[in-house]
Amino acid sequence: MLKKHSQLFESLLFFADLLIIAFSWLISYYFRFTSNLVPAPKGIPDFFMYSLLLGPIIIIWAFAFKGFGLYRPKRIGSHLAEIFDITKACTISVLVLISTTFFFRQYEFSRLVFVFFAVFNIIFLSIERWIFRETLRYLRRKGHNLRYALIVGTGEPAKNIISRLEKHPEVGIKVEGIITTDNTQLGKKVSGINVLDTHENIREVILKRRIDNVFIALSWNEHAKVVEVLKNIGDETVDIKVIPDVYEFMTLRGGVEEFDGLPILNLQNSPLYGWNLILKRAADIILSSIAIIILSPVMLAIAVLVKFASPGPILYRQERMGIDGDTFEILKFRSMRIDAEKETGAVWARENDPRRTRLGTFLRSTSLDELPQFFNVLKGDMSLVGPRPERPVFIKEFRKEIPKYMLRHKMKAGITGWAQVNGWRGNTDLKKRIEHDIYYIENWSLSFDIKILWLTIWKGLINRNAY
Repeated sequence: MLKKHSQLFESLLFFADLLIIAFSWLISYYFRFTSNLVPAPKGIPDFFMYSLLLGPIIIIWAFAFKGFGLYRPKRIGSHLAEIFDITKACTISVLVLISTTFFFRQYEFSRLVFVFFAVFNIIFLSIERWIFRETLRYLRRKGHNLRYALIVGTGEPAKNIISRLEKHPEVGIKVEGIITTDNTQLGKKVSGINVLDTHENIREVILKRRIDNVFIALSWNEHAKVVEVLKNIGDETVDIKVIPDVYEFMTLRGGVEEFDGLPILNLQNSPLYGWNLILKRAADIILSSIAIIILSPVMLAIAVLVKFASPGPILYRQERMGIDGDTFEILKFRSMRIDAEKETGAVWARENDPRRTRLGTFLRSTSLDELPQFFNVLKGDMSLVGPRPERPVFIKEFRKEIPKYMLRHKMKAGITGWAQVNGWRGNTDLKKRIEHDIYYIENWSLSFDIKILWLTIWKGLINRNAY
């Protein structure tokens, strides 16, 4: 019955997609030629020739959508991932369609129609899929269209998958029971779920309970038994998913990727690669250049004041640690005496620090001493937004005391950051600052950077911990 329901939903979705695709083609023609929103200098062509393309369109899109797996069950998946697959399938399909029109040599089709078709297709299909998935999720919350699962394992991985499935009833997966590799666990409960049998008898349980999904969630010391579990399942037509017991080690956008058909588990990874890297660097260059131009009179005035306020250089250069542990020289307007660390060595600035000059006190409290760092950004040593860079001499101690401290160096250091706009600046709780830095890296996006820049301006540059 469940297989029939799955085929029914797949067929409904398939026909709904075809209707949306045909509708998008009609709307594209109308929008281009009869809406008067886009001028048609050559007049309105006969729709008959455009209607002849509906046949190839339906065939091309059907194969593309099948090829991209858009009709596979997606109980555990995101709307965003499906929209991305739709975009890829539609883009390739439009390119194939344009190639197909080569055979209509005696007739010229409007390129704008194809462009509008691609856009409308992606928008309408995404909306249709969202409505379809949300309807199914609503039905599953009400107890309909369920799939039944077994969890293999009794440790933390098993408890984690059970809690997540219970938290998300919209996926429609009901846990029927637990399978254990330890005979002493028989008859007990794990997270409120009964331990039904041992892994030697898992096939009988699958048949008796009409199971659809098996989640293998064994603890690290039991992983050797995964092969035994798979052999005991045999050729039963159930979906099998493995939950690796490495969750505690996964940081900084850990996930699964594929290399030539081989699944690879990433425990930690930088979000800055490909277009993300290009976009962030482009934003840094553009915005830092604008800042330098606008603030140049202010920086020139500060430079003159520093020069006359106390003997020594205008700029202060200090070694800091940046991305991947590489060091660079950070630039600041000098705010302390030139022999500030002669007696004390490397120490953090503190409130009412006697080493500061009178002008330096003002510059540090208003963050104006940081303005030369726009040149660090322009050079590429820093970014506008990121974890604040620290001195290597301090980092040696911090990484001993604070777990995962060095992970903050998976992102380029910034003039401002998520920790700073939340008040964790200067001589404040280091653990809180690291928590905010890691959160920023794990959730990085260009819009997140814009939000932090806005909060930096909105909350002002003056901070009670800047001294």
